[in-house]
Amino acid sequence: MSKKLVAYFSASGVTRKLSNNLAEAIDADIYEIKPAVLYKGADLNWNNPKSRSSVEMDDKTSRPELADKEAKISDYDVIYIGFPIWWYVAPHIINSFLEAYDFSGKTIVIYATSGGSGFGNTIAELKPSAPNVAKWIEGKIFSGRTSQDELKKWSDNLNL
Repeated sequence: MSKKLVAYFSASGVTRKLSNNLAEAIDADIYEIKPAVLYKGADLNWNNPKSRSSVEMDDKTSRPELADKEAKISDYDVIYIGFPIWWYVAPHIINSFLEAYDFSGKTIVIYATSGGSGFGNTIAELKPSAPNVAKWIEGKIFSGRTSQDELKKWSDNLNL
């Protein structure tokens, strides 16, 4: 079994495509972080302050429920965690995921998809959810069209 895991959350499919390419490029296992209640189009309307994603992101304590807790985190040394950037940070379901498992001694590499914003305070907002992580690596923001070759080169340059 691989010692690398690509765990990702994708609301619209862009991060899913990128994550599948990443897992294949670096020969890693893959795990989809799924909410108990899937997001629909109206839930993702960031222009509507009453949309589900807007309400969740406005409340820093929000922790959307996970559909399952079946990731075998203990089997891996390095976990790549991917997500779309929402409001300049990771969606709070990533905090839900981190709080559901023991990441003691693990290396976490975050990566994301975004239409234009950067990571903002993402690492600072995720660290309290997984306080025993050995090493956090702020990876890169990618487009959904990033090739496997580009992903492999990026991962190799992390020197993990």
